[in-house]
Amino acid sequence: MASLLTKTLGNGASAVITGEIPDLDYFCGRGAKDIIPLWRNSESSEANITNGVLAVLNTTIKREISPEDFFAYCYTLLATPKYVKEFWNELETPSPRIPITKDADLFVRVVATGRKLIWLHTYGERFVPTGKKAGKIPTGTARCKIGTPTTEKDYPDQFAYDVGNQELKVGSGVFSNVRQEVWEFRISGLDVVKSWLAYRMKSGAGKKSSPLDDIRPQTWQFDNELLDLLWVLDATIDLYPELSNLFDEVIQSQLFLASDFPQPTDIERSAASTVQGQLPLLELEEEIEEED
Repeated sequence: MASLLTKTLGNGASAVITGEIPDLDYFCGRGAKDIIPLWRNSESSEANITNGVLAVLNTTIKREISPEDFFAYCYTLLATPKYVKEFWNELETPSPRIPITKDADLFVRVVATGRKLIWLHTYGERFVPTGKKAGKIPTGTARCKIGTPTTEKDYPDQFAYDVGNQELKVGSGVFSNVRQEVWEFRISGLDVVKSWLAYRMKSGAGKKSSPLDDIRPQTWQFDNELLDLLWVLDATIDLYPELSNLFDEVIQSQLFLASDFPQPTDIERSAASTVQGQLPLLELEEEIEEED
């Protein structure tokens, strides 16, 4: 599982997550340096967190904080659009910094929300809640009003959004009850729905670097996948008020300082350069000074 961050963060959420192994151009085309895996090995036994950080958290929070919990905590804050707005100037220096609360109850609530987000954003494959079936996501408001034709001659080459009727048109297909917030959903400046559709249009999108790029689908088979995307964004937007409130609570709470945590050792820092494709440990940096 990996969270991917752009070098320069833009409007909207500042991270995206996947339960699959991403390629080097997964999000912004800048390569693996922007991917932060949860685990450093295939056995999922070595967390991608500086040694000793979880021990400090466990002592202060007085709970057993797992690597998954810490990952979920970080994702909650990075997935909150308010994070970028609040720290716009500070984020001109690349790399996100995570404010970590010392409030045990608040920490646990942030983790719970992060776990729900990860479940949604991996299309129900990871961090599956008790009682839920893996691979299933909650039904959102969007509906397929008119199915997109699946004949080769009718493969869509354009799409459009009708704000007044809240309808998304894909070729001659129509999806109703698509909220404007869903249509305009962004991750670090990337328009998610527009980008998803553009790459699946007849002419495709993005740069072409190989004859393989000319291999395109011949018939449209993506209506269900599009609905899943719209439903995930529906659920995410419904969580935004909660995300915003949690973010404000964290910022106003007593925070850890960077100096409260152990720093990566030379061996930990050099591990990324000894194995191709392996990435640096997630480092914690103080973004907000504690108030006196």
